[in-house]
Amino acid sequence: MKTSSGSVLFGASVITVIVAVGVGLFILGSPAEERARRVDDRRVEDLQGIVAATDLYWTRHARLPVSLDELTAEPGVRIKTSDPANSETYGYQAVDSTHYEVCASFEQVSGETSGNSERNLWAHNSGPQCFQFEAEEIVRNNN
Repeated sequence: MKTSSGSVLFGASVITVIVAVGVGLFILGSPAEERARRVDDRRVEDLQGIVAATDLYWTRHARLPVSLDELTAEPGVRIKTSDPANSETYGYQAVDSTHYEVCASFEQVSGETSGNSERNLWAHNSGPQCFQFEAEEIVRNNN
């Protein structure tokens, strides 16, 4: 039985597509891993919003808010305080008069988790993680 060149070409095309999809999944990760990465990115964005709002609160009142409820009651503050996946409230706690921490539970390990560079500020392992900050006064430039 003789194989036609069309069947060989079709077979080669199918194999090429399967290999390409496999390589793509290997490089980019599975759809579930990508979803987890996006949700973790959202958690970091939410925590960054809480930090910015806390600095605003500090600038206005010269003290840290007692809770996220007090922070969200501040005029002009619009932050997300709940985890996008399970609706649990993020952690917030004043450590002392100028330091506080924000916490969330992550699904995956982020990039680099060691070192002190700006890039690693939000680096985290999977599971519950807290990040400690010192309140900073927001200074406006009146140029």
